[in-house]
Amino acid sequence: MDVRSLTRETLPDLSKRADQHKYDHGHALVLAGPPGAGGAARLAARAALRIGAGLVTLGCPLRAVAENAMQLNAIMLRGLDGAAGLAEVLEDKRLNALCLGPGLGTGGSTGELVKIALSARRATVLDADALSRFQRSPDALFEMLHADCVLTPHGGEFARLFPDISRDLQAGGVTKIAACRAAARRAGCAVLFKGAETVIAAPEGPLWLSDAGSDRAAPWLATAGAGDVLAGMICGLLARGLSATQAAGAAAWVHVEAARSFGPGLIAEDLPEQIPAVFRSLSL
Repeated sequence: MDVRSLTRETLPDLSKRADQHKYDHGHALVLAGPPGAGGAARLAARAALRIGAGLVTLGCPLRAVAENAMQLNAIMLRGLDGAAGLAEVLEDKRLNALCLGPGLGTGGSTGELVKIALSARRATVLDADALSRFQRSPDALFEMLHADCVLTPHGGEFARLFPDISRDLQAGGVTKIAACRAAARRAGCAVLFKGAETVIAAPEGPLWLSDAGSDRAAPWLATAGAGDVLAGMICGLLARGLSATQAAGAAAWVHVEAARSFGPGLIAEDLPEQIPAVFRSLSL
């Protein structure tokens, strides 16, 4: 297998041109859960905006609009209820990247939202609850996925979606790299398998490694909400037009660098605010 390391030299171009306007950088939609559960989606939405999406909208249940409105400024807000509400919002073709999962809940409504989102054929990140919802019927999810999707499981979510591959991994029968490739081929889309060594694989082509160990160690990333920020960063880069593997790889690298820039004491809210410093280090 062609395995490559993510470094500043292998990153795609993340710069912006002076002659571009906000819609040239895409419009990301992040879906939020019910009242009291919107923090994860707000983290993802802020990360999508910080990493360069031209516009970001948070979509939430109508009863959660007031709660979210008190905490959002540059991020737009749209109240929507259920699959029908999402389908109506997605009539706006300018919404070109979606993020579902952080704080969304694992009830039946999440499955319906995922179905509508995937049927719209936009670039889509599925994380957290959007993955766990399908633990009893992962094949139902795989049948809906398309090539512009990115799944972002940690070890537990990976085991729920790919139990046989996970068992082989735990038994030492396959490496994490081989397991991620097998998962991507089964899902038919990019898979970002999180951990100290994050692996990004598509069904074909090179695999990418983002190492957060040794000289890039960032142990303070083990904090609540860090994964939600990563999902939002991927969504923001998808909105900007990067491919699924490019967006996942670049986001994984910037995610680690943002944590290293802040250092000990990091909490998830700090990560998006470190992205400008990472970009400056890249001379963007």
